[in-house]
Amino acid sequence: MAELKPRHFLWKVEDRIATVRLDLPERKNPLTFESYAELRDTFRNLAYADDVDVVVFLPNGGNFCSGGDVHDIIGPLVDMDMKGLLAFTRMTGDLVKAMLSCGRPIVSAVDGVAVGAGAIITMASDIRLATPEAKTAFLFTRVGLAGCDMGACAMLPRQIGHSRAAELLYTGRTMSAAEGERWGYYSRLVEADVLEAEAMKLAAQLAAGPTFAHGITKTQLNQEWSMGLEQAIEAEAQAQAICMQTKDFERAYRAFVARERPVFGGD
Repeated sequence: MAELKPRHFLWKVEDRIATVRLDLPERKNPLTFESYAELRDTFRNLAYADDVDVVVFLPNGGNFCSGGDVHDIIGPLVDMDMKGLLAFTRMTGDLVKAMLSCGRPIVSAVDGVAVGAGAIITMASDIRLATPEAKTAFLFTRVGLAGCDMGACAMLPRQIGHSRAAELLYTGRTMSAAEGERWGYYSRLVEADVLEAEAMKLAAQLAAGPTFAHGITKTQLNQEWSMGLEQAIEAEAQAQAICMQTKDFERAYRAFVARERPVFGGD
């Protein structure tokens, strides 16, 4: 994946950490048909990559993402037939599915606006950091659509609670950074001048960890939503038994005995 040269967003892989920036800063980084599809395909391919352990979405030009582009997406959708509309909405949902199933922790570092599909990208990430100025809005109702876009009605209530999610999805209002942190949507708030450094520091910590086990953790976080408690406990027993067969588990044990910090290899 280090050699990937996408046409519709910026991509860089360094020290097994991939960074993504949408690249229309003069328009607050909207998504287009092409960037949706290219992001979807990239995250699908990540599931099979051997050179990326963590992905970080970064802002560009002081903003994260302004959602679907008004002229490049919303305008054409008005004239599209049902078959074309369903193909589009399935494609956007496939981006979220690909993010959830890529097997890598995803960190979103949010500054400025993260609205519409931009908010969905943050929602589909595993960990979210933001600046105090960040503004997040699931504003689909403002353009006459339902709030149930790209998995929002399934994921957002689990992240911030049903009533708070319902308010945001019905009204399309902006969630302030302070609200997002207080509600547990954002892990923490950091100033804009250190946002990217803090996100990359967190990513480096994850990349230095037991990355095979991180993939198992991500799988269980997603799959256990639809499990009963007894199913979840059994699934975690099986997952943990698998991890106990890894070399990283043995490395951690030997390092503990030697009173050293373990150096994980991801196997």
